[in-house]
Amino acid sequence: MNRKFMAVSVAFACVALLISTISLITVSGESSSAEEKKAKPAKAKGPGASLHGYRFEFPCKGKMPDKPKKGAGCASALVKGDPNKTDNFKTTRKFGGDKGKSYDVTLRFRGVVEPMMYKDGKKDGEYFYIGGGPNNKTYNIYKIEVSSPKSHYFLNRQDRVGHKIFTIDYTRTIRIDGDAVLTLSGDGQNGKLISNFKKLTIPEISPKPYHGQFVQIDVVKVAEVK
Repeated sequence: MNRKFMAVSVAFACVALLISTISLITVSGESSSAEEKKAKPAKAKGPGASLHGYRFEFPCKGKMPDKPKKGAGCASALVKGDPNKTDNFKTTRKFGGDKGKSYDVTLRFRGVVEPMMYKDGKKDGEYFYIGGGPNNKTYNIYKIEVSSPKSHYFLNRQDRVGHKIFTIDYTRTIRIDGDAVLTLSGDGQNGKLISNFKKLTIPEISPKPYHGQFVQIDVVKVAEVK
């Protein structure tokens, strides 16, 4: 085989290798981008747009251990002072729609939470609780308040508390009037929480274990009450 032919062959092989490498990088980038898009909630339109994708978050301080201990707790990263007074958060969202009209709003709740007990209200399914108030002074509270019609709901109800962590995924329909104010709040009560020691995930919205607890709200349907 002459040297000229060998040189041409080597050059062709190098070009082929370069093209293959570029293709792999492109595919990898597209795959990563697809995963990121999958983890984000789709944009919602209409009266419930401001609520769609909202996430309650109770983060743990520091980094998640490689091998967390069963039942392990952690210090709350929310605390900025007295742990009994600053382990909390609150935000408001303005519901859309027309003032004077009412809407049945179907919400999907997904997340990783610890249990909490509530009282003087009404349980609706395994986790949802209507009205009432807290029935424990140390576990995390997830709460939605609606200004009109005046009402409130809790999201992580259980019959008893304990050092356990679990996933939730359920839907409930609540009544919200047009132009109402929604108050979304969380209260850890004591500066501590049950860590995500099981490294639980919600593939569609949290493909990697979250170091702490969270609940995401997605608006499934909004129907005007006739």
